[in-house]
Amino acid sequence: MSKTNRRKFLGTAAALCAGTAAAAMPGQGDAAKKPPMCHHVFFWLKNPGSKEDRDALIAGVKSLAKIPTIRDLRVGVVANTEARGVVDSSWGVSELIFFDDVAGEAAYQCTLSTRSSSKSAATSGKK
Repeated sequence: MSKTNRRKFLGTAAALCAGTAAAAMPGQGDAAKKPPMCHHVFFWLKNPGSKEDRDALIAGVKSLAKIPTIRDLRVGVVANTEARGVVDSSWGVSELIFFDDVAGEAAYQCTLSTRSSSKSAATSGKK
């Protein structure tokens, strides 16, 4: 699949995710059960055939559930379905995270930046 088609696929998937989340909130009673903001990420593994790499990534993604603003976190792998021209099965792992609002997603991104900066400093010997 070309990069342009992959980008179109990802853009469409993100729009569908947002639309689905919005449509799933018919009443006030359901608002507490189904957070309105979602963040969907697809990961391509450097070693696509490595179960160890995939499992390590899945464990890392699942550890994000500890971030207070995350309301629900789902992790998936490519389904073993028949090949069709409209299905992109080139990715390895997917995360789908739900938040109460945009501020919650922003706090999540800030937490990731802090973790990334700390990890970089630890591996480079800086504090």
